Amino acid sequence: MIAIYLYCIVKSARKPVMSRVPAGLPGASRPDAVHATGDLWLIVAEAPLDTYGSGHLEARLADMDWVGRIALAHEDVVETFSRRRQATVIPMKLFTMFSTRERAVADVVARRRRMNALMRRIADADEWGIRVSLGSASPPAVLSRAATGAAFLAAKKQARDAGRHARAAASQTAQEAFDRLVKLARDAKRREFDDSTGVSPPLLDAAVLVSRAQRARFSRAARREVAACAQAGAVMTVSGPWPAYNFVQPDEVAG
Repeated sequence: MIAIYLYCIVKSARKPVMSRVPAGLPGASRPDAVHATGDLWLIVAEAPLDTYGSGHLEARLADMDWVGRIALAHEDVVETFSRRRQATVIPMKLFTMFSTRERAVADVVARRRRMNALMRRIADADEWGIRVSLGSASPPAVLSRAATGAAFLAAKKQARDAGRHARAAASQTAQEAFDRLVKLARDAKRREFDDSTGVSPPLLDAAVLVSRAQRARFSRAARREVAACAQAGAVMTVSGPWPAYNFVQPDEVAG
């Protein structure tokens, strides 16, 4: 028994070349291109239900090493197509499956207007990740045993205040850097964090959609912002290019 695993949807005037596509998910068949409608193609594979069926899959989702290997295999296939300039790719979320090829095709055909709108949104563009964290602060001065209790408490307050000021300054620099980079992007999404978890969040975590025509300019600007953040005590990491995962909502591409 098998399911049809869907890696991505590719917009291409002709059938995508499959000769140099990675093997994909362990245990599944090699990826294949299935015509859906117009210039839309599905990149699919046959996945055995004794590994990827709902009951077996749920039991393995707690194994992060296994899930990580599957995610990398999935991403390798998607990135192969997203690097091809003649194609536009809608990446699917991990473990998107259908019972048959016909059902997968029917789902995309039913959503073809939405798919084409998504393709126009992300055409000739890549996703880039931007993350800014507070850098390692200098260790606080160690009070001698002779220090009074009042002096000790005052020093602790001073250290806390200095930490808050440093984070505020670095956060402002991160926001200003992000604002400048967004001007070079087609779209942007910033992740919001729940402060109630007790875990210190990064100063900024975002994704931007950058036209390939702007890639060189964006890269130069990103290097300048990395340096600016470093001067303010923050560490900026810019990663990419990636398929546009953050600019395709799951409910827009899956039934």
